[in-house]
Amino acid sequence: MRMQKRKFRIGELAKHLNVEKFVVRFWEKEFGMSTIRSDGGQRFYDEDDLNRFQTIKTLLYDQGFTIAGARKYLDDGKPATVVGSRKTTIDKEQQEAWHQDLADLKQHLMKLSELL
Repeated sequence: MRMQKRKFRIGELAKHLNVEKFVVRFWEKEFGMSTIRSDGGQRFYDEDDLNRFQTIKTLLYDQGFTIAGARKYLDDGKPATVVGSRKTTIDKEQQEAWHQDLADLKQHLMKLSELL
């Protein structure tokens, strides 16, 4: 005999996540999630949905991902690098190029310092 998963209405899910219902609807749209709906159009979510929304909340609120960065992380399963307070994601090649630019700049500044 198969046990049925627990179902949540949007208000219950939002309460579990400690967010407003409009946030759940927004994330559902932004992350391309489909929900089970009643004949009357009422949304229902299960434990898997709750876990996915919790992951989204953690990525956005705790780890500082952008929507695009969180979407990429969930699609690829790879973490994106978060840079500065703008919380912008960059790829590894760009990060390495910036490190090299900074090293070159440091070297130029040291030469300038010696001239002064």
